[in-house]
Amino acid sequence: MPYPAIEPYSTRRLAVTPPHLLYVEECGSPCGVPVVVLHGGPGSGCRSDQRRLFDPGFYRVVLVDQRGSGRSEPQGCVLANRTPDLVADLERIRQELGIDRWLLFGGSWGATLALVYAQTHPAAVFGLVLRGVFLARPRDLQWFFGADGVARVFPEDWQDFTRMVPPEEQGDLVEAYYRRFEGSDQGQVQAFAQAWSAWEDRVVTWSLAGSAKAQSSGTEGGVGVPDAGARGDDLERRCAKARVAAHFARHRYFIAPNEILERVARLPPVPVSIVQGRRDLVCPMEGAWALHRAIPSSRLVVVPSAGHLDSEPGIIDALVGETDRLRDALI
Repeated sequence: MPYPAIEPYSTRRLAVTPPHLLYVEECGSPCGVPVVVLHGGPGSGCRSDQRRLFDPGFYRVVLVDQRGSGRSEPQGCVLANRTPDLVADLERIRQELGIDRWLLFGGSWGATLALVYAQTHPAAVFGLVLRGVFLARPRDLQWFFGADGVARVFPEDWQDFTRMVPPEEQGDLVEAYYRRFEGSDQGQVQAFAQAWSAWEDRVVTWSLAGSAKAQSSGTEGGVGVPDAGARGDDLERRCAKARVAAHFARHRYFIAPNEILERVARLPPVPVSIVQGRRDLVCPMEGAWALHRAIPSSRLVVVPSAGHLDSEPGIIDALVGETDRLRDALI
């Protein structure tokens, strides 16, 4: 069960590379053990219910909206927005907050970022809790955006996603969508953002019941999951999310093929927990299994009935169980 809802005791806007202004909040215990929450997407932003995954009397919880995401500004900005920039931002935040070492807590793309950060700054990390592992390999991108991946599970939804693109551009759907997101025709930008979001939402929420699915709209997923049928500010937010997600995908997440697994020896010798939904079709079980095998000392927790979302009851219980287990080990 999640902990009771809490409010941040501190929020700030941190200026990094122009024009970016990052939203950073802290909650829980100001003198507690520090943990940083890395959201999915790219482009999604943190949510208030993620504060509830940690014992507020023990952890000092830092939530960061990455460049162009959530409450960070400018929304949807892809200028100077690369994986190395996000890693540098985390290191800047750690130093700004006077933190020596912290626990990395990341789901989906957030798990990717946590692994890259830990490989780059191993001395700053005392543990990792990862959920719905995304390794950013070519096979992972093709699974979600290729005709021979999850498209074979949802052919009718895939047809809706691909029909937006002329046949001559369907060899690289991510590039085709990104070109529209960068265009000046706002009607076209919105239409393509709606289609991008609908495809993601279909895959991310496939295993949820009707009421749970409705409640899950807008939660972070593998590549950012805005809710269907949004209007006004919601539609603007959806366009921003899709633009950032497509930007990272077209650049292959600024990570070399299989880089994370090939650099696994650079990870610090710290506890690593991997929480994975067996029914996850965004980041299938194979990725979590590959990481677990590459880190023999890691702990793999498989939730048989769960999919991808960190808002699913089984995933919530597993994540709280892992943060509690680390707490007990540190006491």
